[in-house]
Amino acid sequence: MRAEAVIDLAALRGNIRALRARTGSAAVMSVVKADAYGHGLVPCARAALDAGATWLGVATPEEALGLRAAGITAEQARVLCWLWTPGGPWERVVAANVDISVSGKWALRHVLDAVRATGHPARIHLKADTGLGRNGAQPHDWPALVAAARAAEAEGLLAVVGIWSHFACADEPGHPANATQLSAFREALAVAEARGLRPEVRHLANSPATLLMPETHFDLVRAGLAQYGLSPVPEVGGPEDFGLRPVMTLQAQLAQVKQVPAGHGVSYGHSYTTAGETTLALVPVGYADGIPRHASGTGPVWIAGKWRTVAGRVAMDQFVVDLGGDRAEAGDLAVLFGPGDRGEPTAEDWARAVGTISYEIVTRIGVRIPRRYVGAGAAGAAAAAEGGDG
Repeated sequence: MRAEAVIDLAALRGNIRALRARTGSAAVMSVVKADAYGHGLVPCARAALDAGATWLGVATPEEALGLRAAGITAEQARVLCWLWTPGGPWERVVAANVDISVSGKWALRHVLDAVRATGHPARIHLKADTGLGRNGAQPHDWPALVAAARAAEAEGLLAVVGIWSHFACADEPGHPANATQLSAFREALAVAEARGLRPEVRHLANSPATLLMPETHFDLVRAGLAQYGLSPVPEVGGPEDFGLRPVMTLQAQLAQVKQVPAGHGVSYGHSYTTAGETTLALVPVGYADGIPRHASGTGPVWIAGKWRTVAGRVAMDQFVVDLGGDRAEAGDLAVLFGPGDRGEPTAEDWARAVGTISYEIVTRIGVRIPRRYVGAGAAGAAAAAEGGDG
């Protein structure tokens, strides 16, 4: 196999358990949007549920419907979908017992149209904009949205099962916006309660808030990056500091190893030239596979027992590493990132090398890289295999 992303489902289950140990009575939502952050939607969803998560969170309706099509029923997990536009598959999602986030009266109208068309009551979560400035109703619009949702609930058209919001700066402990947003969320809850709403779950905490801000846990926390074993607050601590383990290992077989003389240019533009006679190894993945082109000259790779660096530019399908005269052969393994147990780089190391965040490193690994699932256990092996490539 040219390259693969090895997904350790046992590590994912362990991460969910570690997060559950922090949340007390609050339930855990496993956020599996963006193909489970590049790890594989269905296998990761099932592993998270096996470990005690009771909710699944997705961005798009297509992701939500994919979970239902895979056989994950409403009895097995509530699914919340939060990124909507006019013209979306409202009726299909209502009929599939998927919870819908509503950020404005326009969306509520779409929900009610779907309810009338299907004859199926909807489950909605009202989202308040407490300061992030993305989805969610502003404070001046919130009372009217709450009133309209309560009226529809009184008619038996829907149930307001959740009220929620999202932090802007939870990954910056002590940022004043965190306290401001928490206060604004409490005010939004008070308005809803005064109007007669009694939601099943109130939720505000994302991964960093789950780890560092227990006062924000309420009834449900949304575990995104942390469940994949990556720290959302690397300045505070790495995965091991929170009892987490990285789930994805990205590796490839060397496509060629050859000796070249001093002064030999490497890859496009010859931004790298060999300082002396040396050994070059060709790694057969590139920016079409999700390897950042910004990793040219900076990306770390583990080959032949040592940490190396990308030599020259990352191309569409491949990049080169200067082994400095060390021996290797075609077919040997190059590990781009993993848990770090063997000394290999981690996704966080890649993020630092290219000036981004680990979220982007794992989510950008593309469909040309097959996912191989390990650690599923006897009960989950067939389900993981059924999930296919990520």
